[in-house]
Amino acid sequence: MVNLSTKERMLLEDEKSHEQLCVDKYNEYSNKAHCPELKNLFSQLAQKEQQHLDSINQLLNGIVPNINQQPGGQQNNSNQQLVNQQFINQSHINFGTNTYNEHDKMLCNDSLSTEKFISSTYNTAIFEFRDKNVRQVLNHIQKEEQEHGEKIYNYMASHGMYQVQ
Repeated sequence: MVNLSTKERMLLEDEKSHEQLCVDKYNEYSNKAHCPELKNLFSQLAQKEQQHLDSINQLLNGIVPNINQQPGGQQNNSNQQLVNQQFINQSHINFGTNTYNEHDKMLCNDSLSTEKFISSTYNTAIFEFRDKNVRQVLNHIQKEEQEHGEKIYNYMASHGMYQVQ
């Protein structure tokens, strides 16, 4: 059982509101996206954000979640790396092709900005917690938020939405 300070509880409440926003946003974007691949991506992100929200709620209740037993945790790293590599390979093949819907591009830009912001809030929170186990949970979530941003970026690059030259 973790005893949280007022400041730690406040930081977790902020993260809770951010995660709830992501769950709601990605569920909505899954319904609004035109591209079936993007619909699927947003649906997967909504599920992962729900896991983050559940972890934050556990922390707020004084329970440190076991991050190695969560679905999609360490056990699936090799599978996730393979999927990420496939996205990267696909982005190189399709780079520069403008096969996207402008509305989908706006959803992706907003999502990528959201992931950048949330990752930065976790970075700040990690430094404010006394308990090493809580910091590890927050670090794990932050890493997954960065992976979400990478997936969105890879989707954008593979559909000609994100030009880097």
